[in-house]
Amino acid sequence: MKVVDHIKQANSTLFSIEILPPLKGKSIHSIFDGIDPLMEFKPSFVDVTYHREEYIYKQRADGTSEKLSTRKRPGTVGICAAIMNKYKVDAVPHIICGGFSKEETENALIDLHFLGIDNVLALRGDSIKSEPAFIPEPDGNAYALDLVKQTVLMNKGKYLHEELSELSQTNFCIGVAAYPEKHIDAPSMDSDLKYLKQKVDAGAEYIVTQMFFDNSKFFKFVKDCRAMGINVPIIPGLKILTTKKQATILPKIFHLEIPSPFMEQIEKCKTDQEVKEVGIEWSIHQSKELIKQSVPCLHFYTMGTSDVTKRVASEVF
Repeated sequence: MKVVDHIKQANSTLFSIEILPPLKGKSIHSIFDGIDPLMEFKPSFVDVTYHREEYIYKQRADGTSEKLSTRKRPGTVGICAAIMNKYKVDAVPHIICGGFSKEETENALIDLHFLGIDNVLALRGDSIKSEPAFIPEPDGNAYALDLVKQTVLMNKGKYLHEELSELSQTNFCIGVAAYPEKHIDAPSMDSDLKYLKQKVDAGAEYIVTQMFFDNSKFFKFVKDCRAMGINVPIIPGLKILTTKKQATILPKIFHLEIPSPFMEQIEKCKTDQEVKEVGIEWSIHQSKELIKQSVPCLHFYTMGTSDVTKRVASEVF
């Protein structure tokens, strides 16, 4: 079922999660171990991220260099199929620009369509560590907007090679990401909203936000979206903060603020276990406030673990 259909049919706020594929060499059971404890809350869908491969260049004895893969999280398509088969729940694979040609993107979408997967989340993706900024493939999509457009064309039965005939239409529900506190590369919030509207106008049917810890920023973001004519469902993305290190790193990586009252509680903690308890309580407060405002879904970034998400979900669902 499509994400937007889940939302239309719901009588209350839905629950969903996002997981990371395991590192290369890890088994599928590491994924199931993170999902199993959360199934009692009946997630409407499970997002599966895609992390592009990273490389280093190793110098050979003859002076030439060899390109070696240093990090790979394989199997997003296969993981989605496994989740749908085991749990009978909809999986939402992330598709990204980085590292893919348009033809490789088309092939991935064809595979997803064959598997009966109805949803995708279209993202530009991050730059790799060796790049000063995001660099698209020479024959790839440069922006999430381009991914949306390519997917919409396939939904209309239009593929890259025009000489092909009698092509079947795909039927993807397309989601996109948004940033209540502005994307780090955007020059202003207004420009960020303008680009978001372009993605929606091109065919995106719902929005999932980046994590935030201040609900007032999310509510203002939704208000600004509606004022611009962005009327698709907006799903808040939530991360449960569990360590002092996260309180320092997350604001830098995701261009977000931690509210002063929350930060003051964290600074009083002597151990990460204490931070975890504070983070859980803050997330429960966030979740309850969001549900009171009738958000369509709470989408939790679980980062491969389920214990803290289960404790929050137990209090709010």
